[in-house]
Amino acid sequence: MKKVGIIRCQQTEDICPGSTDFKVAKAGKLAFEETGPVEIVGFLSCGGCPGKRAIARAKLMVDRGAEAIVFASCISRGNPIGFPCPHYANMRDAIIKKVGTEIQIIEYTH
Repeated sequence: MKKVGIIRCQQTEDICPGSTDFKVAKAGKLAFEETGPVEIVGFLSCGGCPGKRAIARAKLMVDRGAEAIVFASCISRGNPIGFPCPHYANMRDAIIKKVGTEIQIIEYTH
């Protein structure tokens, strides 16, 4: 079972407990169809705009066993607030640079 770390939007913490992220990860559905069910080793926010803290947080999850970094749909797709993160591409690219290309990046959850 692949181990993943999920990064979510800090602005959605007050309105979304991440239930759907955990549900689809456990079931291996939607974004996890390719990997199958996964074990979540960390579920952290980006740290707030513009997402600079997400880089160190992603590295921390990799250091603790994550084989993939997953961006929750609140960041990449704007669920449930209807507004994707304007800093998403920069955040993703900086994380890839920090953790290396051998760590899989999954761009959404549901």
